[in-house]
Amino acid sequence: MVERPMPEPGPGEVRVRVVVSGVNPTDWKARRGGVYGGTAQVDMVPNQDGAGVVDAVGEGVKSLEPGQRVWLWEAAWQRADGTAQEYVVLPERQVVPLPDEASFELGASLGIPALTAHRCLTVAEDGPARLGPGTLAGRTVLVAGGAGAVGNAAIQLARWSGATVITTVSSLEKSTLARAAGAHHVVHYRTEDAARAIRLAAPDGVDIIVEVAPAVNAETNHKVVAPNATIAVYANNGGDEVVLPVRTLMGPNVRYQFVLVYTVPEKAKQNAVADVAAAVAEGAFRVGKAAGLPLHRFPLERTGEAHAAVESGAVGKVLIDVTPADG
Repeated sequence: MVERPMPEPGPGEVRVRVVVSGVNPTDWKARRGGVYGGTAQVDMVPNQDGAGVVDAVGEGVKSLEPGQRVWLWEAAWQRADGTAQEYVVLPERQVVPLPDEASFELGASLGIPALTAHRCLTVAEDGPARLGPGTLAGRTVLVAGGAGAVGNAAIQLARWSGATVITTVSSLEKSTLARAAGAHHVVHYRTEDAARAIRLAAPDGVDIIVEVAPAVNAETNHKVVAPNATIAVYANNGGDEVVLPVRTLMGPNVRYQFVLVYTVPEKAKQNAVADVAAAVAEGAFRVGKAAGLPLHRFPLERTGEAHAAVESGAVGKVLIDVTPADG
């Protein structure tokens, strides 16, 4: 822990007093020596996501004002200042209003997981490009690892958008969480034939797969895809290399789409931020055990332990309490 000078917002920038900071896998990886894109920083404050209160605004900022509750995204992407500190200055576009009825815990849990899930659900060739009530009506979505942060977000956003949601989990505890998130069907891949169970739930196949472990799940995925399905891969859990049976996938015109939230097209990012904000405003996005995403809290001085918890596979969302909610 160190004391740093109070940062001042420049033109088009906003200073936020961070109340809660969210931890993602890329955060501990950067802390271990990786980078958030660009050149590694010697003096770097970690964490991409957070929520807090606008403290000051720079010249030209029109959409925000001091005292406003907000959530933050990609604070540390190609920058040295993430959300694991009392105050952070960000461009106006990365500071999003948080409704009064939405908690700071919820705001700090959005960012990377929710924007990643949005991208995975909107990369199919025939759309939709936006999410919201009815946009995925008639579609079946398979979420691999429905008890993870991205998996939880994908289930909630897909349900909000009208999809039938199937998810795979590895334990009874995670099954309970996935159902709490809103999954219609939960498959225990360690105790049952996953492909058969998914096909029973979706006889015509799955339209969109939100995939966290492409190498491990490839065979199952290839057995359950519907014609013109999209497999959206956002992580490489279980291995970097995937063997693809060309003829098997060619017949139904299956599409693989790789997703890295930091580098998606600008329009897609704008859509994701707007749709996630809309889901929050409508009460369609929740956190906590009752929503399938248990919260694990750490004080700021134990940020290292918070990162270690994510690295060790904590089930749920790890958060860091930075400043009191009431200031």
